[in-house]
Amino acid sequence: MKQLKAILVILFLLLVIIVAVQNHAALSTTVKFRVDLVFFDYQTGEMSLYFVSVITFLLGVFFAGLIGIAERFRLNRQIKNLGREIKEKDKELNSLRNLPVTAEAVSSEQNSEQNPVETPPI
Repeated sequence: MKQLKAILVILFLLLVIIVAVQNHAALSTTVKFRVDLVFFDYQTGEMSLYFVSVITFLLGVFFAGLIGIAERFRLNRQIKNLGREIKEKDKELNSLRNLPVTAEAVSSEQNSEQNPVETPPI
């Protein structure tokens, strides 16, 4: 499985390199980003599309990592709650297993042994 994952990563990187080389002229062009709101006006300096694509990729990796960490914490909390619930169920099961036998249960069993129900012969 590790080899398959490594092969897929290598193929993906090869695809990225091929796209970057074939589109070098287009990705080398520079752009400026501008935010013009009523209360806020900002303009970036010139930057190439290579830089923009790398920054957006890294931001995507960062936010996906944050979502993954949040999911992991949620699943760990769920595992702890389920473990706690299992312990409570085990305690309840053990307490039911260790219940003393009452006289009513013993007397009903003895009566059924003394007066067995006769079944007709076949």
